[in-house]
Amino acid sequence: MAPQDDAADLLARARRWRDHDPDPVTRAELTALLDAGDRAGLAAAFAGPLEFGTAGLRGRLGPGESRMNLATVLRATAGVAAHVRAHATGTWRVVLGCDARHGSAAFQAAAAEVVSAAGGEALLLPAALPTPVTAYLTRALPADAGVMITASHNPPADNGYKVYLGRALAERDSQVGAQITAPHDRLIAEAIAAAPPADEVPRDRSRIRRLGPGVLEDYLDRAASLARVSDPAARGRLRIALTPMHGVGGAPIAAALARAGFTSVHPVAAQFEPDPDFPTVEFPNPEEPGALDLALAEARRIGADLILAADPDADRCAAAIADDAAEGGYRLLSGDELGAVLAEYLAREHAGEHGASLANSMVSSRLPARIAAAHGLGHVETLTGFKWISQAPGIVYGYEEAIGYCVDPGRVRDKDGVSAAVRVADIAAALAPAGRDLGDVLDDLARAHGLHLTRPLTVRVADTARIAGAMARLRQSPPGELAGSAVTGVRDYAEGAAGLPATNAVALTTADADRVIARPSGTEPKLKCYLEVIVDVAGGDVAAARARAEARLDAIAARMRDALGL
Repeated sequence: MAPQDDAADLLARARRWRDHDPDPVTRAELTALLDAGDRAGLAAAFAGPLEFGTAGLRGRLGPGESRMNLATVLRATAGVAAHVRAHATGTWRVVLGCDARHGSAAFQAAAAEVVSAAGGEALLLPAALPTPVTAYLTRALPADAGVMITASHNPPADNGYKVYLGRALAERDSQVGAQITAPHDRLIAEAIAAAPPADEVPRDRSRIRRLGPGVLEDYLDRAASLARVSDPAARGRLRIALTPMHGVGGAPIAAALARAGFTSVHPVAAQFEPDPDFPTVEFPNPEEPGALDLALAEARRIGADLILAADPDADRCAAAIADDAAEGGYRLLSGDELGAVLAEYLAREHAGEHGASLANSMVSSRLPARIAAAHGLGHVETLTGFKWISQAPGIVYGYEEAIGYCVDPGRVRDKDGVSAAVRVADIAAALAPAGRDLGDVLDDLARAHGLHLTRPLTVRVADTARIAGAMARLRQSPPGELAGSAVTGVRDYAEGAAGLPATNAVALTTADADRVIARPSGTEPKLKCYLEVIVDVAGGDVAAARARAEARLDAIAARMRDALGL
């Protein structure tokens, strides 16, 4: 197509979308782009429809098919409703939740109207609740599907749309309440493409049922019941600093902890109430540098034993422990470190159980596999994302290094920062009377299985074409050594490998068992590398082993930056 034809097609698509946009705000924004002849702005807004990625639809708020807006939500829900209706028998229903981001409540209400008009019962959750509540209710009610309006820990300008498999779509019980996977993602995408223009999508309120606070109470009671290993008196003595990062997890996590007997919980006041602008952090993600500064200050003020942090939709959980040797007096555990602690305790709980398994994503640490074997359990490695982890056969615990933990898969088939926070606090309380903490558990695991140390290498880009170029370079010319150890294995997952479906990732392994996996982020414009080294703990000296491991990670990170050319 000639450039002038491309331009004409872009203008035609933009005008067509504008003419059918039912939201006067985004319609005016698109009209302004058209009137100004802003080719760049129009091209960004019409770079192609949003597609289901690692965690559903996500994108910047704004006008056009490539953005999150009312029109996108209406057409997406029309596709979801058509797909569910085609698979359901008799009366069908969809649970709909939302976080506190800009536009979330309006999108949730509009989606409910589409489900209702399509003949389904729309079960509308109260606004501004954690994502795992929607996952829980999709399974507990049960519903035929679940929809959650959230962009998790993305920047303030983003929003998203997540879909859960319900009874009409699941092939087996273990899938109910899990995020959509193939072929449903493809079939829903086809149904969305076949949906009418946004202003022609039918909407009504006749079959909308608003769910009361009792559904949240049931969820909180279940989360609180997961405190099982500590003495109730120890729970009361554990001092916890809690931040929900301006998201929706503050009150639910505090309530779950209180019900479990944790009475010394101190919220970070400046971050406790939901605020979609996330004013005190650059990125609302506990993993980001500086995001926990206010939590650290509160922890020092009260002499906290433990810091707990959730991301904005409370499906992720991070933890830091008191450590005099750490800068600021607290050590933030990596996602893999906290994942290993939980793996050890969940493995003990299910030791020797026939058919039970631990699961984690391919980019997470290899330590859980060793923990599982030590306790007579199976282990499953999956593609990145909880839509894969939660469906692992026999799963009793699953995690991914990006601080996502599924600690109660029988009830919540997704990562859950609320129940994970209760589990982490419970373990910390059980250790405290003996003068031990989560770091001591990690040291014990290092002595038993070798020190597994991981580190992310992440490059954020403005032009995603640079990511494709970097992956191509890695495939064509992988480094011959990492940290002085020969690269002995290069595995390209593009066509599927190691029993996993195809995904855009490349893994390098060395003679010394170091490993790097490179892949584009499924939710943000980033290239991510996951680095791991395994070091023997000679003579039980974990500190010395850690120093050696850190030096190896430094060398590997430097070599990978060169190899990727970013």
